Amino acid sequence: MKKNLLSVIILALLIVNVALTGIMMFSTVSANKKTVALVNQIASILNLEVKAPEGGEEAKEISIQDTETYNIADEMVITLKHGEDGADHYAIAQVSLSIDKTDENYATLQPLVEPNESKIKSVINDVFGKYTKDEAAANSQGIADEILNEIQKMFDSKFIYEVYFRDLKFQ
Repeated sequence: MKKNLLSVIILALLIVNVALTGIMMFSTVSANKKTVALVNQIASILNLEVKAPEGGEEAKEISIQDTETYNIADEMVITLKHGEDGADHYAIAQVSLSIDKTDENYATLQPLVEPNESKIKSVINDVFGKYTKDEAAANSQGIADEILNEIQKMFDSKFIYEVYFRDLKFQ
């Protein structure tokens, strides 16, 4: 008799477990659908942002054949803003610029890059100088984008379309 009663109790608990699992699945699926829809909306917004930068014009792909790389020869030692520890920190960077050879301003502005290298270095120093060591280490791509914007303003053209660091160290 004990075995039958125990079997009935186990069967009853099994049925309750299946029923509660079914209820939980139906409630989770509807919430999951809403989450998937939200993630899809965010992904589509981010995708639009990549295709249409802040100027509103669509970003064009520049092939490697149409790219000229200008390397700033000197390794730059840049003083960073004091952090919470109050110590002096430095960034050591080697910077390169990607230049679009198909840009309409290429012929007139490309010869001006080398004579204005000191101004470009000054822009790099100014932008890096706004950040502490921790901020700069965490946001090196954001710093590169900010440097690019300043250089594009300086030349009043977007023929320089990328700034990147060949080597970046923080001390």
